[in-house]
Amino acid sequence: MSRRMTDEEWQAFLMEGTRTAKVGTVLRDGRPHVTPVWFVLDDGDLVFTTPGDSVKARSLRRDPRVCVCVDLEEQPFGFVMLEGEAVLVDDRDAVEEWTARIRARYAPAASVASTAPAKADAYNRPPGLLVRVKPSRVIAVSYDDE
Repeated sequence: MSRRMTDEEWQAFLMEGTRTAKVGTVLRDGRPHVTPVWFVLDDGDLVFTTPGDSVKARSLRRDPRVCVCVDLEEQPFGFVMLEGEAVLVDDRDAVEEWTARIRARYAPAASVASTAPAKADAYNRPPGLLVRVKPSRVIAVSYDDE
């Protein structure tokens, strides 16, 4: 049986474990573009970083409308979908701070300070932009028996 989640429930759902968000933007020609991102919540905003030259960044600069979906892929299933507008922040200190917070959630071992150069992986490249999704609509459904 499905039921709507409360605000507290959907926020807890989003921050549980290391679920990725699927971020949908609109390309210049109107086609949808969906990519997975690592994220955290900050006072109701969904926050992620992205390289400044990514398709996602270019799309959001042109059209800040965004749809984000996070789902539980096993029983009892469930999902949270956020619609809203993205606010882009290119302040380097803010980008670095939030990148560290996000990395601590998804790759805690990589968050430990090290004197070795950062490994060149998808999350260690310069992120460029901080993206704050300010939800205007939330649909959050749980398929549990409660």
